[in-house]
Amino acid sequence: MKQLCHRMDIDIFEVIEAAKTKPFGFQAFYPGPGLADTAFPSTRFTCRGSKAVDFRTRFIELAGEVNIGMPYYVVEAAATALNDRRKPLNGSRVLVLGLAYKKDIDDLRESPSLTIIELLQNAARRFFTTILFPSVGRGRHYNLNMTCTPLDSLEQYDCVMIVTDHSDYDYQRIVKESKLVVDTRNAPRV
Repeated sequence: MKQLCHRMDIDIFEVIEAAKTKPFGFQAFYPGPGLADTAFPSTRFTCRGSKAVDFRTRFIELAGEVNIGMPYYVVEAAATALNDRRKPLNGSRVLVLGLAYKKDIDDLRESPSLTIIELLQNAARRFFTTILFPSVGRGRHYNLNMTCTPLDSLEQYDCVMIVTDHSDYDYQRIVKESKLVVDTRNAPRV
């Protein structure tokens, strides 16, 4: 829905806020930067198990496909925002804030931020920081070999990308001191 609304020049967050005015039976769900949940392995198991009993879980599988593609969409949004400022992603200094798969935890499993960083490694001089991880080395699928960058001199970065929300971040300061902020906590917003 975020991608569709973006193409139609509709603010998905305004749509969600309007839907919240319904007096009953509404639960808000927000788009994010990708599949960000340790439930992913159990979802795969459910889909595979359903096939054994000749039951199709097309909706779950489709949602998984969309979520797997979101990190690519996030990096594309950052590249577009940089291009709009006549700065290519290639060679840009990008600061990625928040590595955990959800707010205020220290768990990297299945975090879309790792995919985002991997994509940025191929295109930009990238740096990252997060409150909860002093360094990130080699994981099951990633070999990032990165250390924490202090949250000072934000103006040195061409783009600051907020991937995972953390209570310790001073977002007003981050936005004020940064050249460009791409907020992916609830999908890409520039």
